[in-house]
Amino acid sequence: MRQTTNLFKALTEETRLRILALLEKGELCVCDLIAALQIPQSTVSRHLALLRNAGWVTDRRQGLWMYYRLADEEIPLRMALQNSILPHLSELEIIKKDLKRLGLYLEKKSESDCG
Repeated sequence: MRQTTNLFKALTEETRLRILALLEKGELCVCDLIAALQIPQSTVSRHLALLRNAGWVTDRRQGLWMYYRLADEEIPLRMALQNSILPHLSELEIIKKDLKRLGLYLEKKSESDCG
């Protein structure tokens, strides 16, 4: 029951929903998320830790940077929520702006910008 509660709790904060919407597009570095969300690294990292602990995302380290993606472990409830909620987030104005900022940032980003 604790895992189920944590899955839902992770969805109760705007920043975490914004992160999940961005990660739906694929793996991103923390620096990518900072640029898209325009919030401090410490805030992004705190939300990512909660999402990771709840089972929503997985991470990997490359050099100094951490990369995150949506978890691929087949947890039925998370998969059902992911498939029913995440596609609709991109319809929200704030998510559209985040995705636009992310696209512009990634266009200008060089290989050396992140680990």
